[in-house]
Amino acid sequence: MIRPPRRGFFTRRRLIAAAWQAGLLLLFVWLAYGIAHNVAVNLQARNIASGFGFLEQPAGFAIIQTLIPYSEASTYGRAFVVGLLNTLLVALVSVALATVLGFLIGIARLSPNWLLARLAQTYVEILRNIPLLLQLFFWYFAVLRPLPGPRQSFDLGGVVFLNNRGLFLPEASIANAVALAIAAICVAAALLLRLAPLFGRDLSRALAAGLLVGGLAFVPAGLDWQPAALQGFNFTGGVRILPELVSLVLALTLYSAAYIAEIVRAGIQSVPRGQIEAARALGLSASHAMRYVIIPQALRLVVPPLTNQYLTLTKNSAYAVAIAYPDLVSVFTGIVLAQTGQAVEILTLTMGVYLVISLLTAGLLGWFNARSARRSGGSA
Repeated sequence: MIRPPRRGFFTRRRLIAAAWQAGLLLLFVWLAYGIAHNVAVNLQARNIASGFGFLEQPAGFAIIQTLIPYSEASTYGRAFVVGLLNTLLVALVSVALATVLGFLIGIARLSPNWLLARLAQTYVEILRNIPLLLQLFFWYFAVLRPLPGPRQSFDLGGVVFLNNRGLFLPEASIANAVALAIAAICVAAALLLRLAPLFGRDLSRALAAGLLVGGLAFVPAGLDWQPAALQGFNFTGGVRILPELVSLVLALTLYSAAYIAEIVRAGIQSVPRGQIEAARALGLSASHAMRYVIIPQALRLVVPPLTNQYLTLTKNSAYAVAIAYPDLVSVFTGIVLAQTGQAVEILTLTMGVYLVISLLTAGLLGWFNARSARRSGGSA
């Protein structure tokens, strides 16, 4: 057997390719240096200080929604954290709601019920073809802003109030040891689920469900409920959900759910017909076949485009600036930038935050997709 002569590592083709890559890298470094030098010269010419020292200066402005303690005496860095938390709140709530609603509508689109399938299709076609910003304006200016004032609020049992100032819910706090008992019941239920193979899965699930239901029944007794009260021209106490937050979550959820529904529908239809027929041959009901056979296989194709949709939803939360919701863009690149003039630092930091959020989301869902693929392959 004649073996071909071995070629050295430093061949002419590899040397040319390495030279091109080195040249492109040097060009990129030169362009980046030129941009940075030009920015530094312009800032110095206009006597604008550079650096991130401004984050330690007092902000001097209030924010209508804060998840952490904040006042006008707080620093710009604190304002940055407040805006970031508000952005994450909108993104997480909208992602959770849009996922549930999108899965339900996607499954409904494949329903044998003609009316249900047509309603789901109508929802998808309408919501996907109306711009998100227009939907946001509709919910804020046409639905929530025209609500009556605090004195004419819509109330539910005297504990929940809805008006143009927001949705007021009772505030709950742990008042006695009953809440600790509830937590112990939940922990016991979780342990039963983990030890199901030792005691029989059906029995353990029944016991766990009974403990959870019993624990939830004692929640009102274990919590101290403090509803909001009307004092003067507004409500005090309780938990206030801003109309800006409600409008933003509604718009992002309904708009994104339409796209998620199409992703789910395509993923379910990609499952081979033989798998569905095999599930029916085994005597599985339609719901059990969907839960144990179809959806686990469809997830391998659903998760990658679903990741992109989650990233789009998170970035679309920046539309909050249009209705003055205090998210990261509105607070940091709006108010803080106007007061400090640190455009380069503020915009760089904001873009870096969105980049990190996107990379973490993509990495987490990529890990989940790989884990689901290994489980599906192992079960097959």
